[in-house]
Amino acid sequence: MDDVRNAEPGAKADSAISCDKGLLRFVTCGSVDDGKSTLIGHMLYDAKLVFADQVQALELDSAAGSAGEGELDYSLLLDGLAAEREQGITIDVAYRYFATRERSFIVADCPGHEEYTRNMAVGASTSDLAVILVDATKGLLPQTYRHARICALMGVKRFVFAVNKMDLVEYAQERFNQIVAGIDELMCEHSHVGYDLIPVSARKGDNVAAPSAKMAWYRGPALLAFLESVDASDARGGQEPCKAECGFTLPVQRVCRPDDTFRGYEGTVASGSIAVGDAVRVLPSGTTSRVGSILAAGQNAQVAREGQAVTVSLGDELDVSRGCVIEHGSSVDVSSLLAVKLLWMDDTDLVEGKGFLFRIGTAEVPGTVYEISHKVDVTTGDFLPARRIAKNEICACKISLGHKVPYQVFAENRSLGSMVLVDRVTNATAAAGVIEHKLNRSDNLTYHQMDVTRELREHQMGQRACTLWFTGLSGSGKSTLANALEKRLHALGRHTMLLDGDNVRLGLNRNLGFTEADRIENIRRIAEVAKLMNDAGLIVLTSFISPFASDRRNAAEIIGADSFFEIYVSTSMEECERRDVKGLYAKARRGELANFTGISSPYEAPENPDAVVDTCDEPIDDAVERIMQLIADRWSEQ
Repeated sequence: MDDVRNAEPGAKADSAISCDKGLLRFVTCGSVDDGKSTLIGHMLYDAKLVFADQVQALELDSAAGSAGEGELDYSLLLDGLAAEREQGITIDVAYRYFATRERSFIVADCPGHEEYTRNMAVGASTSDLAVILVDATKGLLPQTYRHARICALMGVKRFVFAVNKMDLVEYAQERFNQIVAGIDELMCEHSHVGYDLIPVSARKGDNVAAPSAKMAWYRGPALLAFLESVDASDARGGQEPCKAECGFTLPVQRVCRPDDTFRGYEGTVASGSIAVGDAVRVLPSGTTSRVGSILAAGQNAQVAREGQAVTVSLGDELDVSRGCVIEHGSSVDVSSLLAVKLLWMDDTDLVEGKGFLFRIGTAEVPGTVYEISHKVDVTTGDFLPARRIAKNEICACKISLGHKVPYQVFAENRSLGSMVLVDRVTNATAAAGVIEHKLNRSDNLTYHQMDVTRELREHQMGQRACTLWFTGLSGSGKSTLANALEKRLHALGRHTMLLDGDNVRLGLNRNLGFTEADRIENIRRIAEVAKLMNDAGLIVLTSFISPFASDRRNAAEIIGADSFFEIYVSTSMEECERRDVKGLYAKARRGELANFTGISSPYEAPENPDAVVDTCDEPIDDAVERIMQLIADRWSEQ
């Protein structure tokens, strides 16, 4: 084979030699039992980067463990958790910091089990290079494909495939070549990623820290020598820091006001460089100014460069806060509609219409995944149609944000082109992803301000517009209570509109079913209609099961928190079933109705509603009076 696998030093493997041998961050990944921890442990041991007490502990632990007689279990140097040692697998990411005379390293040893894919993604997200292990006895496995795709998704621009356990295949070049053919096919779809291949035996130490005489057919460097010589800037895809043409970008993390005379904007320079006096633009507002001063490490500086944590002051008093971006000569844009690629990491499936908090750069903004374009087959890379995305799947989506945010596509700026999705109920990270491009139609839409405003309509009607959102199980009495309240308001001369679940589904939402995605879209449309009616000056009452807390929170944000009253009708399920004149609960229990709330689909009760009404314990008239007082109290406070 006339390439890196059999090349003389100075051929493909040595094309990455660099004079700049600074810090290299790399991640090890691959399938379960491919030997990731053993490889790194043996490398540290052979390079004499392990302290004497660690060596002694390793010898004792290996003798008490499952390693062969006289052999060391090098994985114990990295697998520190008790559960990891008991099960013989890596669970959490183990970070090791070490240095040779050539350079310094930070290695993230990641788990191979599919259950811990999110941990592996965390390790890849900050890495310059990926060492992907392949078991020579098994070849490429589903996790090999998945980890390669995740590393590419996370922006790792250089891979090293370490074909491990060559000792178990008698160091056969033919077997190595078979695996290389599969890797070459896999990497065809990642043309922007450079890759190299090294045959190793992590257990025996062949080609780990020193070349192996047992594989004379391989004439490239051992793994450690390769890592010492690889060009870190090339590992990041050839992006050299601080080039002027990259453009300067500073995502603002914090506004610093030590006194009334100074206002600075703190953050880490994501790209490019800037000097005192340079013209800059602040996004998303688009306002311009010049750099007044730069503080780096508490000292005045004339220039700020990529990677530096700095405080920048501007020559003008501008509205700049966390989430803004200060830029000069870059391609930073602003948008609220984006096309993204995601690694879904939550146990609950992703469906269209689900709302999250999106963290992009230093900005945090509510938004919605409104369309799933496709998911990626982990083995073939084919695009597959999908309506929902399961844990550890990769997909392409379109997202709508609550307002425009500054961003760059991930290929141009890793900091401003990456994002995480946070579940707004549990505050857990549900997905990580990258921005591929914006959806151009976002710039064609502008909210048009009318001369006749909501306030003028409210004044004409003599009332304050709001939305009273009744939620609860089917049969809880939502519609009865909402109807009684509307009659009371009407008697007082108020202008109202009651939106009932069945009535809306017979018209506006006739095309929606009762899947999770359809329920989410049902509530979103109702919230938008309620907002429009509030803008018309009307008091809106809605009676919908609205079972998901995140959807009700989305509705509150669409309508406006000051105008939104959440009223939980908490009637027990037993009483709801007793009242069920349609026989829906009985059908659901027999399996004749799918996705029925309370039986085959969950109901998430409100945690802090504005009012709670149990129609078994409280007369309707008393509940109406209490809600009327609730409205009056809210308005008297505003």
